[in-house]
Amino acid sequence: QVQLVESGGGLVQAGGSLRLSCVASGSIFRLNVMGWYRQAPGKQRELVAALTSGGSTNYPESVKGRFTISRDKAKNTVYLQMNSLKPEDTAVYYCNVRGEYHGGTYGTYTGQTWGQGTPVTVSS
Repeated sequence: QVQLVESGGGLVQAGGSLRLSCVASGSIFRLNVMGWYRQAPGKQRELVAALTSGGSTNYPESVKGRFTISRDKAKNTVYLQMNSLKPEDTAVYYCNVRGEYHGGTYGTYTGQTWGQGTPVTVSS
């Protein structure tokens, strides 16, 4: 099993910044994609940022130029630096990882894990 622990959410004024962290631990063989999603009340969960093991990133237009995803491979940690925050960025932010997990005597298997979510509130 793989566990994710998120931190860094909170309350910030519009225009401010926050940095989210997500530490992955457990039966990790290789993490191929690490990313962040968010879900606002009454809305579907949406991708905020994704980072592949090769260094490719993916951002929706709504956060491009304001959010930056990065990774510390040695620590199995992914970060989301959020600048110029807007009230519409208010949501619960979830860490997500996809990769190969140790399966004991069965070798490895492809898995995906979600974090428990960390709330971000941006006041106007």
